[in-house]
Amino acid sequence: MARYSPQEVTLLLQDWRRGDQGALDKLIPLIYDKLHSLAHAQMAREKSGHILQTTALVNEAYLRLVQINRLDWKDRAHFFAMSATVMRRILVEFARARGSQKRGAESLEADFDGVLAFSPCRDADLIALDDALEKLAVVDPRAARVVDMRYFGGLSVQETAEVLKVSENTAKRDWTTAKLWLLRELKHGEQKRN
Repeated sequence: MARYSPQEVTLLLQDWRRGDQGALDKLIPLIYDKLHSLAHAQMAREKSGHILQTTALVNEAYLRLVQINRLDWKDRAHFFAMSATVMRRILVEFARARGSQKRGAESLEADFDGVLAFSPCRDADLIALDDALEKLAVVDPRAARVVDMRYFGGLSVQETAEVLKVSENTAKRDWTTAKLWLLRELKHGEQKRN
C-alpha cells in the first residue's frame, strides 16, 4: 500500500460524500489494508473454523459502508470507527442467524485489562457483548462509542478523543467506565443464566 496522509483520506471521504465516485475509487486502495486489519482483529476473536472469512467480512462491510456514503465523515478515524461498528454488527447478525443464542452452555469470562477477551463460546459471547453494548448505549452513548472505537476499531485513545471531540482524559475515563460497566453487565447476565 502506498503511503498516504490522514488528511488525504479525509478529503477523499468528503469528496465521496459529495457524490464524487472517482474519490471512492481513489479511496479504496488507501483504506483496504486498514479495513482488512480491522476485520482480521475481529475474526481473531471468533472461534476457529468460523465459516465467515476475513476477506468476506471486509467485502460485506465495504458494501454496507458504500450504502451509507451520505454520512458526514469527519476524518479517517471516524471512518474506521464506523467500519469497526459495521463489522461488529455483521458478526453479531451472523451469530444470531446461526442460532447461537444458547448462551448458557459455557461460562462467560471477561478480561478488561486493555482488551476484552472471551471464552471459547465466541458466538454467544459476541451476542452477549452486543446486548450489553446496546444497554450501555442507552445509559452512556459516548462510552459505548468509545468501546466500538477502541475495541472493535482498534483506534488509540487519541484517535477516539479526536472522533468524539473530547479530551484524551475524557476518552480514557469513558473507556475505563465502559469496561467496568460491561464487566458487571456480562457477569449479571451470566448469573441470570445459571
